[in-house]
Amino acid sequence: MLIEELNSHFAKPVLSAGVLRVLVACEESQAVTKELRKLGHEAFSCDLLPESGGHPEWHLQHDVTELLKLKWDMIIAFPPCTYLTVTGNRWFNIERYGEQAIQRHKDREFAIKFFKMFADADCDFIAIENPVGIMSSEWRKPDQIINPYQFGDPFEKKTCLWLKGLPKLEPTNIVEPPKRTEFASGKSMPTWYADAWKLPKEERAKLRSKTFDGIANAMAVQWTNFILKNNLNNNNM
Repeated sequence: MLIEELNSHFAKPVLSAGVLRVLVACEESQAVTKELRKLGHEAFSCDLLPESGGHPEWHLQHDVTELLKLKWDMIIAFPPCTYLTVTGNRWFNIERYGEQAIQRHKDREFAIKFFKMFADADCDFIAIENPVGIMSSEWRKPDQIINPYQFGDPFEKKTCLWLKGLPKLEPTNIVEPPKRTEFASGKSMPTWYADAWKLPKEERAKLRSKTFDGIANAMAVQWTNFILKNNLNNNNM
């Protein structure tokens, strides 16, 4: 869908009460978008990349900046974490890596501004997802840290949520995560995360940033129910 078509579409009211218009930003996988659509909501994924979730009709391959000017009932954002995570901090050492490190600092500054753009969006209900990283100190600590194994997927991946107007997610099905891979250095990491090193860089990044099905379902069900049950959606009530 083109921006022009979307503007025209938003000029019309939704077809039925209880339907929310939701922007799922920086989501080419459409994991959360599909869960929202299953519930009957008008959800759109957005990313500069083409969608890989199988529903191009629900995907907006555009710069999200323009989309944030529209009136959404809820925004769920997954801003890129490459320059926000703490795992790559050693690459910011200017003394050792010179111009490469200087560029990474510039990229990090841009990533911080991009992240905060979602926090400042004109929307009453906002969720921003990212791994453990620098936003806890650059902005504020997350409202919640969750793991896939709390929602039925036997994997470990600490996921931070910054919330505006939305409640913390309630675990739906706590399962046992697999044993971590241990290294000679004494450090360890989740096995699925360690195995991703075998993949090409772009595929590795996609895999590590994926939203697990259980969390995607919990976001869609719990947050839309909260908005609707509390009569907080002005557009559809």
